[in-house]
Amino acid sequence: MEPIYEFKTIEDYAKLFDYQVKNSSVAILDFSTIKDNAILPLKFSYDYYVVFLKDVKCGDLKYGKSYYDYDEGTLVFLAPKQVLEIENPRFVKHRGYALVFKKDFIRKFGSLNIEDYTFFSYNVNEALHIDQAERIKVLECFENIQSEIDHQDNYSNRLIASNIELFLSYCMRFYERQFENRKLINNDIANKFNDLLIAYYTSPVISQEGIPSVKYFADKLFLSSNYFGDLIKRTTGQSPQEHIQDSIISFAKERLAKGQQSISQIAYDLGFEYPQYFTRLFKKRVGMTPHEYRSQMV
Repeated sequence: MEPIYEFKTIEDYAKLFDYQVKNSSVAILDFSTIKDNAILPLKFSYDYYVVFLKDVKCGDLKYGKSYYDYDEGTLVFLAPKQVLEIENPRFVKHRGYALVFKKDFIRKFGSLNIEDYTFFSYNVNEALHIDQAERIKVLECFENIQSEIDHQDNYSNRLIASNIELFLSYCMRFYERQFENRKLINNDIANKFNDLLIAYYTSPVISQEGIPSVKYFADKLFLSSNYFGDLIKRTTGQSPQEHIQDSIISFAKERLAKGQQSISQIAYDLGFEYPQYFTRLFKKRVGMTPHEYRSQMV
């Protein structure tokens, strides 16, 4: 089994490049400067955030058991401790850039909540493909960050953090465009999600497994939970959790209308461990209790 190499510091990673670290919390690394004799690990992780802009494909980038939708001219976002693996490496001249930064740096000098940028947890077939105009925006942000790294003064760290925030906000916009461009594919995923919901609630598995999680359906569709959640929200206007709750309410209404089961039995059959949780959700979504709804239907 290939050992995992951990890049614990930015200085550790920068050793692969002909790069003098000027700020231990953030750097822009140019892949064209990787030393010819550098030994690149094939399985690795970072203790900080990394964004790759690669201009040449140098191997198949693998996360877990799946592969990144990773090709020339794409942006790949990595959160700390994600383990990546390069399979079928291609010995070509590297081109592109990496933005690396520590979470504590953003906390201290920035205003963003890094967890709001959910694409750092995307992992399968989910890289960001940018066009030429978007690439220019990315490189402008990288150039501004590098300029502030090179000319440190009392304002530099805040300006660096602001430019990282600007870059990540652009990436949010670019992902919106990519979701829009892939509308047909996304609609197909949304339809498959709906089919999976129906299948789950019409099979015995629900009484055994309980209420399904968003991760359950994301795994079925071979997507990360965050990417799946963002896709469904942008495609349908509702989060996956809201769709799950809608299905629960729909099946509950059918059973309540038939009047053959007690409310407690319906709750258990729909995966609730405690009937009061079902009553609370039903009232929140419908505006009345299950008992009131059944009385109205009668």
